[in-house]
Amino acid sequence: MLGAALFIAIGNAMIRHVSGELHPFEIVFFRNLFSLMFMLPWLAAVGLGRLRTGRAGLYASRSATSLVAMLCWFYSVTHMPLPDATALSFTIPLFVTAGAALFLNETVRARRWAAVLVGLAGVMIVVRPGDTTLDPAILVMLLHCVAAAATTLQVRALATSDGVMVVVAYMGLFLTPMALVPALFVWEWPSWTALGWLVLLGGVLTLGQLAMTRAFKLAPASAMMPYDYARLPFTALLAWPLFGEAMDLWGWVGAGVIAASALYTAHRDAAQSRAERTASAKA
Repeated sequence: MLGAALFIAIGNAMIRHVSGELHPFEIVFFRNLFSLMFMLPWLAAVGLGRLRTGRAGLYASRSATSLVAMLCWFYSVTHMPLPDATALSFTIPLFVTAGAALFLNETVRARRWAAVLVGLAGVMIVVRPGDTTLDPAILVMLLHCVAAAATTLQVRALATSDGVMVVVAYMGLFLTPMALVPALFVWEWPSWTALGWLVLLGGVLTLGQLAMTRAFKLAPASAMMPYDYARLPFTALLAWPLFGEAMDLWGWVGAGVIAASALYTAHRDAAQSRAERTASAKA
């Protein structure tokens, strides 16, 4: 999980670097294209028959929300400080909790709703809208978090029936042509140097996906989640020397509040899951 956090932090720094030449929407397309190319050896080894599924509609809707999340994320990290964007991304588990209650009819008790409200208070500490005019990139970032939460809820459903590699492969197969559409409106042919960075970006983020998937296979998500917050110090260590960006004290305080509320939510999820398994065993 620490490896995944490092790969993602490096990938975000690459996005910021390449954005000096290409529009974020075009970077999204190439990220998915090269990620798909890295998956092709696996597809060639197992054959297309491995991709049989009866849930094509869910894959399509999952890809649509993933595309919105990616477009918003890539835009945000090119228009706001990387540490601030990373801190705000920690609200995704809170939106997952709200979405599970509103759309999946999951029981969410008062303490978990309180954790969501505390997390949103942490967002206000990071953003501090009263200090200056609210940056539109922050609103785009929050839209990313909502779309990423919707994607997470759909992946939960897909993971119950299809293998991890199948889910990742379908992501590339659906997202690459979908991402081409917005990219065409801002298209510029990348230089060979930029193309090299895009290949590296696709490889690094694919490694991050695979490392995170492996971590969740080896241990419960609630046990791995605390290590995901290593993305913030990793990002801060990269953003300061590379781009001269640093998060102020209140930003770190807000990030801590968001992380604490999200960790509490994960703890409650794990406790509820254990209680349900115990009740089922007794029955």
